[in-house]
Amino acid sequence: MKILVVLPRFPWPLDKGDKLRAYHQVVELSKRHEIYLFAVSHRRVEPEQVEALEPYCRQIRVVHLNRFVCGFNILRNWLSSKSLQMGYWNTKRSKRACKIFAREVKPDVVYSQMVRTMPLVARLPYPKVMDFQDALSMNTERRMEHSKGLWHYLLHFEFKMLRSSEYKAFSIFDALTIISDVDSEAIPHKKNGEIHIIPNGVDFDYFSSQNVKKSGSLNEGGYSICFCGNMSYAPNVDAARYLVKEVMPLVWEYSPYATVLIAGADPKPAVRALASNAQKPEKVTVSGRMPDIREAYASSQLFVAPMRIGSGLQNKLLEAMAMQKPCVTTSLANAALGATSGDQLFVGDSKEDLAYWISLLLGSEEVRSRIAHEGNLFVRQHYSWQAAVQPLENIFNAVRSK
Repeated sequence: MKILVVLPRFPWPLDKGDKLRAYHQVVELSKRHEIYLFAVSHRRVEPEQVEALEPYCRQIRVVHLNRFVCGFNILRNWLSSKSLQMGYWNTKRSKRACKIFAREVKPDVVYSQMVRTMPLVARLPYPKVMDFQDALSMNTERRMEHSKGLWHYLLHFEFKMLRSSEYKAFSIFDALTIISDVDSEAIPHKKNGEIHIIPNGVDFDYFSSQNVKKSGSLNEGGYSICFCGNMSYAPNVDAARYLVKEVMPLVWEYSPYATVLIAGADPKPAVRALASNAQKPEKVTVSGRMPDIREAYASSQLFVAPMRIGSGLQNKLLEAMAMQKPCVTTSLANAALGATSGDQLFVGDSKEDLAYWISLLLGSEEVRSRIAHEGNLFVRQHYSWQAAVQPLENIFNAVRSK
């Protein structure tokens, strides 16, 4: 089967959840099908990035976005009451290039990721499947609730426009997919509309503590707690600040020598400001981008993801559990994961509860070992890429035969 994959970002390096999902789906699908990759990018895509995808794709085409044009399109969409981020990705050049590439490929099915790509593929005369990935409208609404002033107004506008776009997707695509039941329930369903659940997986061969080589860039003594992710992403920024500013002071009352590693690409100034200073010497390290994120997991006793906003399945939890790290998180993050608090991880929704579970794990090697073991078994049973992609292939076959 010829599959045209249309993405709003080039899926390498794997520093964002949507890129990770797209990459592993392409890898699995390429084992049985011909993959033709079309991606738009507002950043330069280096030759080595393309080389990372070439073994899995028959052809790759990338369109670079002009930031001035994207800015103009955002303004145009605001004036015409349309989603701002969809305006960012919807340029005449990208739409025309996608149409030409599709005409050359003549795919059996078009698979696009996120509502951002909807304008690029809406009029293509082929069976179409779109992956919402997660409920962007719900994500935006949660960010709106934690914002003030002009930013609150803009997020409220974007929430309404995204909700409208998600509704329209039912009339454009032959099938729709999403990462979890929680995100599916947040999408405004049309009558008799159905969204297929396609979860993420984790690469167990890669995310193994046995495969990690220490680079010497981190504290040789290791860290008590690790939190990682793209540190320019608003939900991760909020979680990092919440962990250090509100949760850890409670932990430090009982474990004054506990240390925290905040790891991940492109840390915002608000994240960099969390690093150790005279008030908290040697307690918090902000690493920035790491050559191998596995080193962050391996160097820590436990992993904490205190997510208060955002949507979708937290890949960072899957990776930490695959590396046999005991995890503490919130109900918001665990809703898509579906683990049981007290068995495979610990869940807390207040700073006091999170601090309690962290302190319990830091104080008991036996509890750390039990939770790490059960968490690892859980993700192995429920989250493999091979198992996640098989239902997606079934969907492609179904829409192709209509």
